[in-house]
Amino acid sequence: MSKIENEATRGGQGQVLDPETYRDSIGTMEQSGKRKWIFPKKPKGKYTNYRNIVSFVLLLVYFTIPFIKINGNPFFMFNVIDREFFIVGQPFYPQDFFILTLGAIASLIFIILFTIAFGRIFCGWICPQTIFLESIFRKIEFAIEGDRNKQMKLDRQEWNSEKIWKRSLKWSIYIIISLIITHFMFMYIVGYEEVLKIISEGPFANPTNFIVMILFTAAFYFVFAWFREQVCTLVCPYGRLQGVLIDKDTINVFYDFKRGENRSKWRKGEDRKAAGKGDCIDCLQCVVVCPTGIDIRDGQQLECVNCTACIDACDEVMDKVGLPKGLIRYASENEIEKEIPFKFTGRMKGFAIVLALLVGFLGFLLYNRGDMEAKFIKPAGSTFFVRDGKITNTYNYTFLNKTNDKKIVTVKVINPSHAEINFSGSSTITVERDKIAKGTISISFPEAEMNLSKQNITIGVYDMKGKLVDSYQTYFEGPFKLQF
Repeated sequence: MSKIENEATRGGQGQVLDPETYRDSIGTMEQSGKRKWIFPKKPKGKYTNYRNIVSFVLLLVYFTIPFIKINGNPFFMFNVIDREFFIVGQPFYPQDFFILTLGAIASLIFIILFTIAFGRIFCGWICPQTIFLESIFRKIEFAIEGDRNKQMKLDRQEWNSEKIWKRSLKWSIYIIISLIITHFMFMYIVGYEEVLKIISEGPFANPTNFIVMILFTAAFYFVFAWFREQVCTLVCPYGRLQGVLIDKDTINVFYDFKRGENRSKWRKGEDRKAAGKGDCIDCLQCVVVCPTGIDIRDGQQLECVNCTACIDACDEVMDKVGLPKGLIRYASENEIEKEIPFKFTGRMKGFAIVLALLVGFLGFLLYNRGDMEAKFIKPAGSTFFVRDGKITNTYNYTFLNKTNDKKIVTVKVINPSHAEINFSGSSTITVERDKIAKGTISISFPEAEMNLSKQNITIGVYDMKGKLVDSYQTYFEGPFKLQF
């Protein structure tokens, strides 16, 4: 029996199995509903190499970004508790949350468009769950326990010294990595300085932070050590969403059934076409490498994360037996069934137009966000007073500097222009970058020109070059007058 025939007829456990029985038994669940552990074979090939490069770059980005600063600000930080948000070093505030919301909507539209065109490729190439599991935890498992067959053998054997040592070592490393991932995740929330400070002070000085970190570490450990592919097949909402987004024009990992059927074992020197046999030699290598335990030959399935492991496994087998590669490949259903090449459909164009409009509007809002936000609020319970024929109102001001530069500003009344301003301190106000300045001003208005007990007033904030930075409309109070 040749090497290929041997691989095709053995299920990785040393005995000959019936292929159909083997396919029916593979998966994450037994027929009784009990969890069935997946032991995927270590993949290798062109796409696996590409995915390793992408994973390395993304992991490098994840572990580097918390330490990158632009103009003294974090490159990215999303501190919901303290309401501090930085994106590409640019500060955002609760007042700008509508911009972040619009950005989230634009991202969702992009994901929808990307899924309609390219299926679940995000899951197999970019998703953090896949990156951490396949590029870190799974590789550690391969290094300690060996490939598929050795892992299955270790799982079946009794708890002897070898099994206890390997499992203990693997689980200990998993805990350490989960702890590292958790700490870096918190750096994206409070910054690396705060995380290092918490670490240096110890758990007794920060019991709440310590408990939260332990809980998140336990959650990461649970997901990557035990729950694994079930996150993708049972929990992830994106996996369910793709079922209503993909169609026959969507590019996915597909098995070319027109070329592969009727599947049959490989026989050296046989004219398979004359015998009415397809190119699939039923070696099951596409099944044993699948991290979610499916058979891609059964058609498109929600459990498929488009990781391309089956493509590399099939191409390797096709190369060994001298048949063309691409029996499993990236393709659309129409490309395989009707030999229609991929095209940008009307639905894709519609979402692309919506996405372009959203991105354009988002860019406009970011450009016109302004360098400073000013507010002038009358203190609670305060009222006006009249002196020397003038009515005076007091206002508390709040200036928020949204830039990375110090701002020196002054205040003037825009309308009515002849109102006077008295400052509690200097007439010029300094607002440090990414800071808030507060103070008090008084505005006086001639009593003879006050026709209403309340009238609108517009206050402007100007820089030292006389440029209007921001304006705020409020009201000015005076004595009540009867009108005849």
